[in-house]
Amino acid sequence: MPRIKIIALLVSVSILTGSLFVYGQRFGRFGRTYIDQNDPPATELIIARWKFGGNGRFGNMGWSHNYPYSEQHIAQLISEATAVDVNYMSYRIVELGTDDVFDYPFAYVSEPGEMALTRVEVENLRQFIDRGGFLLIDDFDGPDQFATMRDQFRRAFPDREFVSLTISHPIFHAFFDLEDLNVMAPYVPGGNSAYLGMLNDQGDVAVIACYNNDLANFWDWIDEARYPLRPSTEAFRMGINFVIYSMTH
Repeated sequence: MPRIKIIALLVSVSILTGSLFVYGQRFGRFGRTYIDQNDPPATELIIARWKFGGNGRFGNMGWSHNYPYSEQHIAQLISEATAVDVNYMSYRIVELGTDDVFDYPFAYVSEPGEMALTRVEVENLRQFIDRGGFLLIDDFDGPDQFATMRDQFRRAFPDREFVSLTISHPIFHAFFDLEDLNVMAPYVPGGNSAYLGMLNDQGDVAVIACYNNDLANFWDWIDEARYPLRPSTEAFRMGINFVIYSMTH
């Protein structure tokens, strides 16, 4: 059974109650696998996976961790749980240093602890947020990776800081009412998870950083039984909340 069928079987009920690629551009090599571009359908939501300049911590491939199954699985669940026009192929790789970033208002960043942005990438990051984009930052833990992420964002936003978000913030209730932000914490390194937001000029969250967490692992591996079901379904519920919040704020 294809992975996308398994994800629908395992997760849809749990969330609601509590593949072929078009090959073209290739983005380097991760292990034994080439990272290939996807040509998404013309749906309302396209998840943009940002490729960015790196410091080599993860071989300059941290941006690609869990791609593409994490995108396929979360997109599939968004299509089943919400009225958003999206399907499991609604994603693509977008290079931060290109104008393509402005075509996809919902973006995902993996391993920001490897960020070493170019001048153009810094400028595009700031413009992306100032133009109304929403960025989900994921898969980083420990003080060194946090410091790298913070310092890179200060280059783009010297006038803004990340603020801690608590369970009462509307982003955690945009579609599902989440009750505990640490359900996933025992299954990821770094201790208790923290959720940090950077606000736009309207006071809404424009960047959310999932510190000491790795949503993409839970999304990617849902059909492999690496984790108990509850933390995995909570990761999907959280991801769907972020998408709905980004589309309504």
